[in-house]
Amino acid sequence: MANILNIETSTTNCSVALSVDGKLTVLKEDNSLNYSHAERLHVYIDSVLSSAGVKRSDLNAVAVSKGPGSYTGLRIGVSAAKGLCFALGIPLVSVPTLEVLAHKAEAKSGIIVPMLDARRMEVYSAVFDETYKSIETTSAKILDENSYSNLLQKNAVFFIGNGVEKTKAIINHPNAHFDSQLPSAEQMCHLSYCKFKKQEFEDVAYFEPFYLKDFIAIKTKSF
Repeated sequence: MANILNIETSTTNCSVALSVDGKLTVLKEDNSLNYSHAERLHVYIDSVLSSAGVKRSDLNAVAVSKGPGSYTGLRIGVSAAKGLCFALGIPLVSVPTLEVLAHKAEAKSGIIVPMLDARRMEVYSAVFDETYKSIETTSAKILDENSYSNLLQKNAVFFIGNGVEKTKAIINHPNAHFDSQLPSAEQMCHLSYCKFKKQEFEDVAYFEPFYLKDFIAIKTKSF
């Protein structure tokens, strides 16, 4: 039996789930626009374990959503996951954030495009088929009226994520379907268990979030 703690903090949704052999046992999450992950994450971890009657020493692995997403959110989630793995001597599993988000879409046919807002007219996106098989890997895209036109010509395309609001404002196509959602630890459960069974673990000491774009600190001018 594999008890895996799943942590998803790539957006404003602070989400923690406990899974047993890939099946969700307990989920606790809250979407706050103020990014209160630093205050809530460890409280949620304790709450989830307590509700399930599972001690930290009973955990077999910790899984974390690795990005892309919020720099702050990803750092908090990864730091917490690595700390638990160090302390408990258990493996770390990472799951791509856009793959997690894609599994929120229920498309019987067509294409799934999970997307996260990357400020201005840019999004982080990937492309999956209806079986969640990867067609196009994660990348940063600048949106315009011709974005994803090659997909829309032949398929129903299901755009999902917090990047859909800006997308539907410029893409007007009968094959385009939009669903504003946020990644959740619930969809991580099956994905993390599959990687756990294959022993696809990260190096706890050196693992870093997948930011996709380098963080640039803006310096104020001195006068």
